[in-house]
Amino acid sequence: MFGMPEEEKLVNYYSCSYWKGKVPRQGWLYLSINHLCFYSYLLGKEVKLVVRWADMTQLEKSHVFSVFLNISETFKLAEQLANIAMRQLLDNKGFEQDRSLPKLKKKSPKKVSALKRDLDARAKSERYRALFRLPKDEKLDGHTDCTLWTPFNKMHILGQMFVSTNYICFTSKEETLCSLIIPLREVTIVEKADSSNVLPSPLSISTKNRKTFLFANLKDRDFLVQRISDFLQQTTSKIYLESELTGSLSSSDHEVTVLQHLMKFFALPSQAKEFMKEQAWKNHSAEYGQGVCMYRTEKTKELVLKGIPESMRGDLWLLFSGAINEMATHPGYYEDLVEKSMGKYNLATEEIERDLHRSLPEHPAFQNEMGIAALRRVLTAYAFRNPNIGYCQAMNIVTSVLLLYAKEEEAFWLLVALCERMLPDYYNTRVVGALVDQGVFEELAREYVPQLYDCMQDLGVISTISLSWFLTLFLSVMPFESAVVVVDCFFYDGIKVIFQLALSVLHANIDHLLGCKDDGEAMTVLGRYLDSVTNKDSTLPPIPHLHSLLTDNGEPHPEVDIFKLVRSSYEKFGSIRADAIEQMRFKQRLRVIQTIEDTTKRNVVRTIVTETAFSIDELEELYVLFKAEHLTSCYWGGSSNPTERHDPSLPYLEQYRIDVEQFKGLFNLLFPWANGAHSDPLAVRFFRLLDHNGDALINFREFISGLGVLCHGDLIEKLKLFYKMHVLPGESACASMPFSDVGKLSLGKPQKICVESLCSFLQSQFIELCKTLYSMFSEDVAEQELYHATATVTSLLLEMGEVGKLFSSASGRKDHNMEGNSERSTCSRDSEDPESTQEAGLDGVLPQRDDGDDTSMSSYSVLSAGSHELDEKLQCEDIAEDTVLVRSGDDGDWAITFEQFLASVLTEQALVHYFEKPVEVAARITNAKNVRKVGRALLSTSDYEISLSG
Repeated sequence: MFGMPEEEKLVNYYSCSYWKGKVPRQGWLYLSINHLCFYSYLLGKEVKLVVRWADMTQLEKSHVFSVFLNISETFKLAEQLANIAMRQLLDNKGFEQDRSLPKLKKKSPKKVSALKRDLDARAKSERYRALFRLPKDEKLDGHTDCTLWTPFNKMHILGQMFVSTNYICFTSKEETLCSLIIPLREVTIVEKADSSNVLPSPLSISTKNRKTFLFANLKDRDFLVQRISDFLQQTTSKIYLESELTGSLSSSDHEVTVLQHLMKFFALPSQAKEFMKEQAWKNHSAEYGQGVCMYRTEKTKELVLKGIPESMRGDLWLLFSGAINEMATHPGYYEDLVEKSMGKYNLATEEIERDLHRSLPEHPAFQNEMGIAALRRVLTAYAFRNPNIGYCQAMNIVTSVLLLYAKEEEAFWLLVALCERMLPDYYNTRVVGALVDQGVFEELAREYVPQLYDCMQDLGVISTISLSWFLTLFLSVMPFESAVVVVDCFFYDGIKVIFQLALSVLHANIDHLLGCKDDGEAMTVLGRYLDSVTNKDSTLPPIPHLHSLLTDNGEPHPEVDIFKLVRSSYEKFGSIRADAIEQMRFKQRLRVIQTIEDTTKRNVVRTIVTETAFSIDELEELYVLFKAEHLTSCYWGGSSNPTERHDPSLPYLEQYRIDVEQFKGLFNLLFPWANGAHSDPLAVRFFRLLDHNGDALINFREFISGLGVLCHGDLIEKLKLFYKMHVLPGESACASMPFSDVGKLSLGKPQKICVESLCSFLQSQFIELCKTLYSMFSEDVAEQELYHATATVTSLLLEMGEVGKLFSSASGRKDHNMEGNSERSTCSRDSEDPESTQEAGLDGVLPQRDDGDDTSMSSYSVLSAGSHELDEKLQCEDIAEDTVLVRSGDDGDWAITFEQFLASVLTEQALVHYFEKPVEVAARITNAKNVRKVGRALLSTSDYEISLSG
């Protein structure tokens, strides 16, 4: 129906109405992995709509598509598919996710439902991991309603049990009442307890620290016990293998220094308040448990808001962030990374070295080599673990704080949790995650501080403050001892804490901000306020705060207690929910990534617009087609791996590249020389000419360089390009010149033609050029005239080559030197008269045809022009291997120069007119837009003409 290839996977379809103008069209909405499609056939009128998910800028519930039986299901599925597409634009993982989906062998409703179930399961696993801060590869197996006996209040709490490969988790129906995480690595016994009327279908789970958790009211207890037992057996095997691996690593010769947390060396003695906090947490551990299997309740949250003790901060950060699980399941991983990364240098390590001494330079822990070396190891190890991120500014500041409170390996796993789960896409070259959350913050500001929103937008302050506040978790804008309290809350409650605190800061300064006249004044107001945030409970040594340099010399702002500020943020803005933030993030992610894509397009066009004769609009249209070809090849395969070809971290011009298969498609649609049976071979030759670095991929600039010559080049440029395309590498005539040098082109601007740099043709190359010429003219209005002209030119060139070969051979024979010189002199004198040349030179050198036809070259001709034109019209399919008759033997001395080729073509007006005729670029672009997408015309709208709200 839509001409999609078999590789495109349909997920589901829904009956709906599509509103175009005032008339709805009843039809079907089809959601596939890469496209949203609509089809309607009503009253003899057919309507098709195809939109690529990657081109969407907005996805909302609206009236464009309506009358769904299940609008929520449709919208959630569309959101998920659009998210996958955005991930594909952001990095390579999106394509890996697509290829991990099951392939459809039969197009049946059951198979479609299976694919949808796979996507549903993926979405549930993502929510499960986010809820309990679990590793990225954890997959939810199932969940069920149950009750949990909580000994701290002697109650059965109603909630849900979640079971996955490595964890059993519980959360109460009433949010924040109680949650629990039980890693299977900690479990020793899973058994069914005795049922009773009070406690039906109970399940008992015991752990290594001698704690027992009692679940009840389980609907299918026997199946659940069997499932957990199977996972437990697998986990036991994993632990055994890991222990062996760890033993082998520890017995090896290498040794990696793993430090204690740096604050141990620089903290002041504990004060009374610190001692009271430690006691409160110890009492909490005695009542609610400690470690990863701790009951997490509202009481836990209250203790976090009051401040985590300095001595416990690192351990609790590990626990609340979930980093403790990844560290426990990857023993020896960090030490191995450090060893592998030692002595390795790349762009990331250079940037790390540059920023090492800018990381909390005011703190004594980083004023000596011990702290600097630890920071270097952690940052370098992470850069090698995740080369997609590598290193980004602000990571050094956050990692410095982690090292103050956690051991070196713990700090590494905290950084992993921060960059890959808690602040996704924040720390990459384009800080996409931070830009997304900047948009979310703007939405929240509009809702919660509407009286200030318009003023802040006019001043442009929100975009400025959000990046600096969010990227460093307020560490770069608050006094250090206060900012670590924010980090405490962040690791416990996630990103909502940062949004709440940012809103509180704005709310506290409404009056001052409304009176600001420019962004500088507003930043000064906010800077003075944040400088005044204090933590009187801190035991840290006095640390000067560098951010105070941004403030003016006015009176200092009254002190603001950090604990009161945090509590106020929960009281005023605590209603912000994590799931609402994720919904807003999705909406903003579409906008941000498409904005980045538009910026990339503009940058690419701006880079090459001065080098080509194409207009800006034409370049933008061509870029869209080029990008679409790249993405289509990534969707449905190609001769190269899309995860290798697609790399958003590359410079603008290199982000989208196509291989020879994709180039063939664009060549047939856009290039005026694409005609006849030899279009694909000609495209391959053209591609090899454009591929300057020989990596079998061309970027947009290289693509435009070739198209520019054909569309805007003069006659000599085009003929030079045509000549170059048939000079193959590795042949004797070009052996001394790299093919990349042969292929370098201008971008269609007039240039000085340096024919001396062009190689001479060999006979085999000349034959290929002749084939190409004959195949180019099919369907041309002057087809017959062009064939006659081509026959004349090829015959003339072949005569020149044969004569040159004969004379070259004769000059090499010592006993015929004088005779050879005389012949060349005669040829030179007669060269002004073509007829004289043919009679005096060729008649005496070449064998004569018996039939006396002197318009062809007999057995030496590529095509006998005389016989063909007399018998029948020459067709492209006549150009075959068996039609080519050449003299056997070595053709090493046979050669045609570019000057000879150029002069021969200029003698035929039909060929001159063909190569000089103007090319309607706009018409070719329009045609390509209509037929390019998966090989079919779009009858109503196209993905280049629509911005969808659905």
